[in-house]
Amino acid sequence: MLKAAGAGAGDEVIVPAFGNVEVAEAVALAGATPVFADIDPATYCLDPAAVEAAVTSGTVAVIAVHRFGRPADIARLHGVGQRHGLLVLEQGESEAPYDEIAQRRERAAYLDARLNGVRTPDGGDGHTYQQYVVRVPGNGRPDRDAFARAVRSKGVDCRVPVKTPVHRMPAFRRDVCLPETERAADETLTLPVDVSLTKREMHRIVSACNALGGLLQPAF
Repeated sequence: MLKAAGAGAGDEVIVPAFGNVEVAEAVALAGATPVFADIDPATYCLDPAAVEAAVTSGTVAVIAVHRFGRPADIARLHGVGQRHGLLVLEQGESEAPYDEIAQRRERAAYLDARLNGVRTPDGGDGHTYQQYVVRVPGNGRPDRDAFARAVRSKGVDCRVPVKTPVHRMPAFRRDVCLPETERAADETLTLPVDVSLTKREMHRIVSACNALGGLLQPAF
């Protein structure tokens, strides 16, 4: 799509650094330069204000990536695109059947109502919970990683969704300030909401997390 739009050498394309490296790689394969903008801390998608601040005379496009079942603010991003004459592209997520989405939402609601010591996801804008992403309070990555190890030891399959932001990877390293991206990479953890989970397994997730959450203190 970038090549079809004429993007190439000397052009810049604004992309998120929080997530998969394939988006930045696609920009590079088209011959353009990926420029990283910060994310909205609630959606984990591109922050339209950050995108607008990153626009230069060389910017030709923006690639919005929908993340974890929560869509990017496409209306505002298109507004940025219209103001600056930019192409706005979207990378979506695979869509699950409606009944599966409904079951995921039920499991997410169960966790929302019972989890203590972690910050549960913002469920706005029709969140489909492709992943249930919480934030572990404390002092960033060391506390999050310790929390994850302890929860796994209790039989809960939790994962770090983004281990290294793209702007910190050797091939795309940039000296750019992306505080929300860095904070999300240090604090986030995914918990299971698979439709196959039984009520007993859901209870185990809550018990494992709540037993640890009270041990963590907010960073000063």
